[in-house]
Amino acid sequence: MVEPDSGTRLGVFAAVAIAAVSGVVTAVAFAPIGWWPLAFVGVLGVLAVQWRARSRRGALTGFVYGLTFFLVLLAWMTVIGMDAWILLAAYCALWNAALGALVAPLSRLRGSVLCVPSAWVVMEALRGRVPLGGFPWGEIAFSQGNSPVGALTGIAGMAGVTFLVVALAVLTVEGIQRRRFLPVALVSVAVIVAIIVIPRPLTVGGEGSTATVAVVQGGTPGTGMDAMSEDRVVLLNHVDQTLALAVAVDAGAEPQPDFVVWPENGSDIDPFRDPSAAALIDEAVQAIGAPVLVGAVLSTEDPTKVENAGIVWDPVSGPGERYVKMHPVPFGEFLPFRDELTPVISRFDRVPRDFVRGTEPGVLTIGGVVVGDTICFEVAYDDVFTSVIAGGAEVITVQTNNATYQGTGQPVQQWDIERLRALSTGRAVVVASTTGISGFIAPDGTVRQQLGEGETGYLVSEVPLSTSRTPASVFGVVPELAAGAALLIGVGLGVYVRRRHTALERSSAEA
Repeated sequence: MVEPDSGTRLGVFAAVAIAAVSGVVTAVAFAPIGWWPLAFVGVLGVLAVQWRARSRRGALTGFVYGLTFFLVLLAWMTVIGMDAWILLAAYCALWNAALGALVAPLSRLRGSVLCVPSAWVVMEALRGRVPLGGFPWGEIAFSQGNSPVGALTGIAGMAGVTFLVVALAVLTVEGIQRRRFLPVALVSVAVIVAIIVIPRPLTVGGEGSTATVAVVQGGTPGTGMDAMSEDRVVLLNHVDQTLALAVAVDAGAEPQPDFVVWPENGSDIDPFRDPSAAALIDEAVQAIGAPVLVGAVLSTEDPTKVENAGIVWDPVSGPGERYVKMHPVPFGEFLPFRDELTPVISRFDRVPRDFVRGTEPGVLTIGGVVVGDTICFEVAYDDVFTSVIAGGAEVITVQTNNATYQGTGQPVQQWDIERLRALSTGRAVVVASTTGISGFIAPDGTVRQQLGEGETGYLVSEVPLSTSRTPASVFGVVPELAAGAALLIGVGLGVYVRRRHTALERSSAEA
């Protein structure tokens, strides 16, 4: 006997309303509010209206859920423009629509508790990669920066945490519909026990030591779209703060750092093309007597292309190794379809040159320390971190410029992701921002020191170095591939069972 569709029991308007509210509830689980248990509640709500419904209703409710979720989550995009905010949210919502269309038939399978969470993981994996490099912001796991569940990122990465949250929601939906709550209770107890038992972070092998690291947060003349309009002032701000740090070190008020980290866009003036900018940077580096990782925008041979780079600037040998950002942001740092879109959207004139994509991971040796450098929105990309850990990084640095989004939810959302990266890699994370948030995050995800938004100054801290590996850093994309395999197997078995059932019914009818 075929069970009646959920869609026949719940009107379309009610289903859409529940999906819309569920999207908002899920967004509230993320910073700046950060009520992380609501991620489970929001996912539960949208799955409830998609469960055993028709695919069309699944797609509709999925789109509505995704739209309200991303409109709230990405409200900081209004700084760029209302149209950019709405278009990006709508685009991301299309992925949730596709997921919803799948949830409807998958929820009819006996293996729905495996297939539906796997489908969610696969959806996030694809959204984070295609097209144009993807947009992974908004993965369910990113809401769990303050949650005990975050410890699981060290085992199965972000995909594992997303899977767990969705799986608990699936079990709850099934439990409510079938009035079987024992499996939900048993799984919940098992998760709680696992969270208590798992070390934070969970690492294997390797050796450890420490290094003294400083971060500089120089500030910008303004915020929003014009934050970097006075590029020389921004450079001078970071030079001045580094000189102040040098004075404090000479006076014995601060320890001598092994290296210093400047933020992304610490110098929007190419020091290789502008001797005065190079002289200012060199003055600061000489004063502190330690290598400085300088965030700079560099020109290329093509006048229409630039690089977003981190340069190791040594007090003896000058500029040396560099990392070029591997994941420039589409429509922010480069314009796809420039010739077609610029005449239509005049705001694109603010991006006159495209940032080229780097080809090598940010594995740099700074002051004798192997550093894994990342830049700004790259914190959301798994491959950036697995590549630097595979390259031997003993500590992670994040160079970022959040001046455009100061006072919005973006900096704190990014900070939560950075805390999860510490847990998933088993590395200390050192963050340098132009306007905040800068600071030091321990390998267990706890915050050691922090400069808030709008503050200027410097911080110095002894940070742990490690060559150990977490299971997540070893597995890499394996959890996502496993989710894809589970989804394909589940769909295959579902098709087989349905065809076999149809064949048996026909045989019975003919008999």
